[in-house]
Amino acid sequence: MQALSVAARIREKITAAFSPCTIQLEDQSPKHAGHAGAKPGGETHFHLEIVSPAFAGLSRVERQRRVHAALKDELEGPVHALSLSLKMPEEAA
Repeated sequence: MQALSVAARIREKITAAFSPCTIQLEDQSPKHAGHAGAKPGGETHFHLEIVSPAFAGLSRVERQRRVHAALKDELEGPVHALSLSLKMPEEAA
């Protein structure tokens, strides 16, 4: 059985934790080649956009904290940088 890629694990965990209406994940690692944390093969630098009703009533900082908690293992290991755009459905319109 082949191990999931970092991107696949991120998608799986975000889907389970937030039941997003929309999830977009971009591996931006090629843009960071030669920078700190960059590794051959990529999957070290990501941009993640989530639209989810689970963010209702949460501040921007609390939304980020919850995403970081859901991705704790990835952020402690293979992911060097993660930029976030976290919105409720009415904010994405």
